[in-house]
Amino acid sequence: MRSVPEWIAKHDDQKVPDRVRQRVFDREGGICHLTGEKIDPVRDEWDLDHKVALILGGEHRETNLFPAKKEPHRRKTAVEMKVKSKIARTRKKHLGIAKPKSSLSHPRFKRCMDGTVVDRRTGEIIR
Repeated sequence: MRSVPEWIAKHDDQKVPDRVRQRVFDREGGICHLTGEKIDPVRDEWDLDHKVALILGGEHRETNLFPAKKEPHRRKTAVEMKVKSKIARTRKKHLGIAKPKSSLSHPRFKRCMDGTVVDRRTGEIIR
């Protein structure tokens, strides 16, 4: 049983207290959970990473936090943002909120299979 209660944030933007940061580092033995390398707190920059990202439904609590070196953490976050953006775009399209993007937004023009753009009124090739 834990001698100290688990830290749970009141909201997703809440800063993780230093005491919790230290507990998480000690719990994992100072090992980056993304690379498996030992983190040297003096030389290496490191962050706390949510194993299950907040934007993908994870919770902002001590058991979901793990130490990670700064660069691998940034790469992981970028990938998670791409996934979340794709999910949001697909959902908006499904709900009819967002219209599909097209470089030919005007109905006057059409793009042919060979890539040429034709004016529907005149039949003239634009590009």
